[in-house]
Amino acid sequence: MTDTMTGGCLCGAVRYEASGPAMGNALCHCRDCQFVSGGEPASLVIVGRDALKITKGKLKDFTKKGDSGKNVTRKFCENCGTQVLSDVESAPQIWVIKVGTLDSAAAFNPGIVLYTSSAQPWAHMPDGVPQMPKGM
Repeated sequence: MTDTMTGGCLCGAVRYEASGPAMGNALCHCRDCQFVSGGEPASLVIVGRDALKITKGKLKDFTKKGDSGKNVTRKFCENCGTQVLSDVESAPQIWVIKVGTLDSAAAFNPGIVLYTSSAQPWAHMPDGVPQMPKGM
C-alpha cells in the first residue's frame, strides 16, 4: 500500500487520511467480520495509531468482546452505516482500516489470512498467503 492513504464512507460524510506505510494487510474470516462484511472476509489494512486522522465527520461506535476477551470497537458512519475502522483493545498501537473504504484499494494484497477455522466452506483462500486458524 502507498505511504498516504485516503478514504471515507459511502455517503461522503466521513473522510480520513493515513500517513506512512501500512503495518500489514489481512483478510479476516472471523464470524464478526463476516457479519459486518455481508458474509465474505473483511479486507483490512493496519496502520499505526498516530498515522490516522479523521478529516471530516464523526464516527459512531459499536463495541463487542473479541476472541481475546478484549474489546473490539467498530467505528462506522452514523449516516450510511459504512464500517470504516476497528479499534482493537488488545493492540492499542494500531488502527484497522476496512479496505473497501479506501479511495484506491487497487494496491491491496493480503499478507495473511486470519480465522480460517471459521471461514465459510465456499470462501476463497488466496494461494501462497500464510493462513492462521485464529487471530494473531
